Parts: sequence; structure tokens; C-alpha cells
Amino acid sequence: MASARVDLDGNPIKAMTICMIGAGGFIGSHLCEKLMAETPHTVLAVDVYNDKIKHLLEPAGSHPWSDRIQFHRLNIKHDSRLEGLIKMADLTINLAAICTPADYNTRPLDTIYSNFIDALPVVKYCSENGKRLIHFSTCEVYGKTIGSFLPKDSPLRQDPEYYVLKEDASPCIFGSIEKQRWSYACAKQLIERLIYAEGAENGMEFSIVRPFNWIGPRMDFIPGIDGPSEGVPRVLACFSNNLLRHEPLKLVDGGQSQRTFVYIKDAIEAVLLMIENPARANGHIFNVGNPNNEVTVRQLAEMMIQVYSKVSGEPSVEVPTVDVSSQEFYGVGYDDSDKRIPDMTIINRQLGWNPKTSLWDLLESTLTYQHRTYAEAVKQAIAKPAAN
Repeated sequence: MASARVDLDGNPIKAMTICMIGAGGFIGSHLCEKLMAETPHTVLAVDVYNDKIKHLLEPAGSHPWSDRIQFHRLNIKHDSRLEGLIKMADLTINLAAICTPADYNTRPLDTIYSNFIDALPVVKYCSENGKRLIHFSTCEVYGKTIGSFLPKDSPLRQDPEYYVLKEDASPCIFGSIEKQRWSYACAKQLIERLIYAEGAENGMEFSIVRPFNWIGPRMDFIPGIDGPSEGVPRVLACFSNNLLRHEPLKLVDGGQSQRTFVYIKDAIEAVLLMIENPARANGHIFNVGNPNNEVTVRQLAEMMIQVYSKVSGEPSVEVPTVDVSSQEFYGVGYDDSDKRIPDMTIINRQLGWNPKTSLWDLLESTLTYQHRTYAEAVKQAIAKPAAN
């Protein structure tokens, strides 16, 4: 069955070995599942944790793919085994990153090291050993839209030229240096420029992925349950945590920022197309998002409240949302982009990919998972008397 699979140009797809750095995270776990279930490829799964892929690894020998996935527990910061794993593979996928906005503000040094310095050896080993690289960047590299600098009443704010983000045309506009939240976007942009230069000057084969708010099951953590109680995950997990605890959802600066959201399973389809169609994917930067699923963060909160009430069978709380300032929520130095709408021309032209899942459907699927996985644990945590 596997041998009959062909790429977009009708060529048979050969089995390959993939070194996946950050395989134990949200995106990595979904990508590993897809590769094990639907392809003949082998994965060298590299991470410091494997909780989210344990179901693929244990018990050894119990899955038809058991001999096609190996877990290598290592920290890419300081482990000499990394180059050997990259050499063994046909393709390296780098997902490793600190990628929660609360950390950009409070841990800018770690953010810059994680997203730029720690990625340098990965790029170097791929280039020196003639290996292909798929590197995960972020939609945050675009920063603020040109439209956000126009007068509030300017009709040009409605013109897509001023806010739709294009891989090969849009400028990257960040806030001032004191706004440390941009440390992440800046580090990501710099590693993109390095990878692009390696391709241009040394012929390294690469694709760069810019995810636009990929959401779904296993995203981040629920504070105090499977993550630090003082931790602040990204918006989906923050709102899920509030819903599970029957608390109002906290809207930073009124939740006026606009975002697009894409279902993780749709996005993984795009990554698989990149993996298996190198002739079409190499040398390109790809937006991967869903421009049809655009809402303000406030609208997202209101929709999640409705969906959670449906999947849990519980009424929503009396005061469903509460406004908080960004400084109160994230600390000093917070700043943000206004809109993030991906232009889909390049990924559509090169890979024929389009997202399918509506925002309501992806929230229903995700919140069903969150309720099933966490509701009981949260209930028990709330019932436990506080330690004196």
C-alpha cells in the first residue's frame, strides 16, 4: 500500500529518515502521528520530553510502526549526538523553540538563545552535510501591519494591500527595543535570514514554515495540571484553563487584536506536502494559516464559551469575560501585532494546499478533547484544600 503513494507530480514517494527536533511538542506529536499512520518514513524523534508522543513509543513492539520511530532524549544546546542524528537522516525538521508570549517578555534572553543561538548548529550541520531542512518560524516575523500605522479613519485600512501578509513582499515591522515581546520575532527573523543565505550561497535545500495560530488537542498545557501553576500558555490553553475552572476568560487589552486560527490537522497536511514534494517546496517560505477563520480575541473567547458549554453540558459563568491590561497580564514591555492574515498564494501555487476546518468545528474538536482530558483533574485540584 505504502509503495503506491506518489507525490504531486506523480512520482513514487521513497521512504526517508526524518530527524525531528522538538518531536515531543504540540506540532511534533501530531506530525509524528501522521507520519506513522500514513507514510513509510522513519522518525528520529529528538526532544527533552516525550509525554505527548508516549502513545506512539510504548509499549515497544506493539505498533505496526514500532521500528520506524526512535526517541532520542537530548537537549540541542549541548549534545554532541545532534550532528550524528542529522547525518543519519535525509531531512531535518526543526520545531524546537520557546514560543509563549509570556516568556518573550519575562525571559527575553532565553527566547533569543532558544530561537536563534540554539538553532545555529542545526543549520550548520544541515548545510555542511548536504541535508535538507524544514525550519519552523512564526507569523510573528511580520510584526505589525502597514495598516496599523494609518489614521484610524483611513479607508486604506480596509485595503488588503495594507494588512494581508505576503512571504515575499511584506516588511517586518517590530516595536522598539524596550518592547521585549519582539525578542522572539526578531530571533526568528534572523534565523530565517541565515537559512535563506545558506540556500543562496551554499546551496542548502530548505523550506521555512510560518504558522498562523495552529490550534488543537495537546496544545501547550493546563497550568497546575500538566504544567507549572504560575505558567502562562498561549491563548487557546489560557482560555481552556479558565473554562475548566469556571472562571471568567481574561481578555488582554479588551481582546481587540485580530487573529486567524487553523486546525492542527489541516496544518499537518501542509507539512506532509512539504516533506514529500521537495522539488516544489525547496527554497520557499510558506504561510500556513486559514484566512477564513479570522476573529478578534474577544470573539474567540465568546465562541469558546459557547462551544465549551455545549461539549461539557455545563452553563457558562455569570460574568464570562473580564478585561485585563497587557502589563498586568504579561508584565512591562508587552506589545503586539494588530492583525495576522496570511496570503495563501505561494502555498496554494506550489503545494495546492487549502485549509478545510471552520473555526467552530476546530474549537468543538479541541474543547471536547480538553474537557475529556482535564475536567476531572481540574475538579480534584480545586477540591483539594490549600496547603498551609
